[in-house]
Amino acid sequence: MNEAEGLRQRRPLRPQVITEDSPAQQDKEGSAYSSKVFQVTFLTLAASLTVPLLGVTVLLDCPIDPQPISLKEPPLLTGVLEPNVKLRKAERLWENQLLGPESIANIGDVLFTGTADGKIIKIEDGEIQTVARIGHGPCGTRDDEPTCGRPLGIRVGPNNTLFVADAYYGLYEVNPGTGETKMLVSTKTLIEGQKLSFVNDLTVTRDGRKIFFTDSSSKWQRRDYLYLIMEGSDDGRLLEYDTVTKEVKVLMVGLRFPNGVQLSPAEDFVLVQETTMARIRRYYVSGLMKGGADMFVENMPGLPDNIRLSSSGGYWVAMAAVRPNPGFSLLDFLSEKPWIKRMIFKLLSQETVSKFVPKYSLVVELSETGAYKRSFHDPSGVTVPYVSEAHEHNGYLYLGSFRSPFICRLNLQHV
Repeated sequence: MNEAEGLRQRRPLRPQVITEDSPAQQDKEGSAYSSKVFQVTFLTLAASLTVPLLGVTVLLDCPIDPQPISLKEPPLLTGVLEPNVKLRKAERLWENQLLGPESIANIGDVLFTGTADGKIIKIEDGEIQTVARIGHGPCGTRDDEPTCGRPLGIRVGPNNTLFVADAYYGLYEVNPGTGETKMLVSTKTLIEGQKLSFVNDLTVTRDGRKIFFTDSSSKWQRRDYLYLIMEGSDDGRLLEYDTVTKEVKVLMVGLRFPNGVQLSPAEDFVLVQETTMARIRRYYVSGLMKGGADMFVENMPGLPDNIRLSSSGGYWVAMAAVRPNPGFSLLDFLSEKPWIKRMIFKLLSQETVSKFVPKYSLVVELSETGAYKRSFHDPSGVTVPYVSEAHEHNGYLYLGSFRSPFICRLNLQHV
């Protein structure tokens, strides 16, 4: 090989020079340009939507004035609170024959309940009959409730008379035989300068002399119960009505959504479910502690609704919403973030917000001292959705609901 050939073989490769007219360079620059255009367009569009939305949100009225609420970390769902599906062993009775049987009472084997269409009904030998109604039609919509009436708590007094708490009309005595109704306390009457806007539950002494009842709010009505919870209003009260003197006394104030009430077996104290705070308060009505109050159960695993006696000397507590731990609790997340609550209720209705609350029914039995004895769950509310009360009778739990079109019955021997 001569010298010229060697030089040709060792000649380095020339690097490829891409000129301005190179297709590769044009594609690269075009891609970069398109990306920038997309980013600018997207940000401009986002800003054009976000700024007006924020502006409108600021200008929109909020129906609630939420207060920050401090809740403890929910209790772990372990031990006797361990999730199960025992409520799914319940059977549905009279499905689609009644709507929203919130509370249940019995005289012998005859059941009584109040429904969402304003009726007080009895169920005897499987047959449903209307005993009375406190309000009047039309019924069926949210706007109809104040005139239709909404019987909630129901109890049996001496001589087998019924005592009923109607959310919009007040306390009534009802003769289950004749259907005659007698007004005891009207919501039109101011009690210590404050109106009764949401009469909820009641409990009666064995002699029928005293009726203890809750007024959940002086501001919000039953149809706006979600506003009441989310606002955290502390305008609820526990009251006492004397059937002899006809006097009404205020026993407790400053309660956040006082709900179900229950006299102790010895009738020395009344338990009050404070729904928004997920706890049960105790007010002493006799003995050395009379007039005093303390905490019976704090930091419960759900929002307590009604409370009733159990045959073991304790109490049944129904909860239609839980505070899962482990898990995410919407109530706890929002409790100290009133600004988020304002945003939500400026943009969404109560009905829409309620759809984001998981269906989870929970019934717990408490001992006479407030310790958890056992729990029955229905995750996702498959069989027993929207549970409001657990009423024990003859070895069964009859499960009321503020919304479902049936009553559920759970055989306690099967759980």
